Amino acid sequence: MTRRTVLAGVLALTTGLTLAGCSSSGGAPELKVTGAFMPQPINDMAAGFLVVQNSGSSSDRLTSVTSPLSDDVTIHRTTNQTMRMVSSFEVPAGGELDLERGGNHIMFMKLKQQPKQGEKVSVELHFEKADPIKVDLPVKETTHNPKKQ
Repeated sequence: MTRRTVLAGVLALTTGLTLAGCSSSGGAPELKVTGAFMPQPINDMAAGFLVVQNSGSSSDRLTSVTSPLSDDVTIHRTTNQTMRMVSSFEVPAGGELDLERGGNHIMFMKLKQQPKQGEKVSVELHFEKADPIKVDLPVKETTHNPKKQ
């Protein structure tokens, strides 16, 4: 009887530890957006820049961006000074996705209006796993580049 009780206890403990291990290793991404801005557009196109930080234990993917400013918002990868539309960007676990001038970015085509410096443009970032995140992009001067200040 004692041997069965000990065996049952060991099994219960092992099962509990296994389940706890599964839940912590498959943790959700924990996303936060910083450094968002949009240079004031000079025509009917604009770009948006921001950093998505992931303090979670699993990666995620930015899959799309929507905004009332345009019905045509895409995400672009820049390689060797060439822009290409992509379907998603990885947001690594414990890392970040940096959308910056001269690099990967959000592209707005056929603007419904011209946002001016000092205004804000709202966007919604859509991810593969995490809930959407609403962000306001402050409109900065056309040449604004926080990386070069």
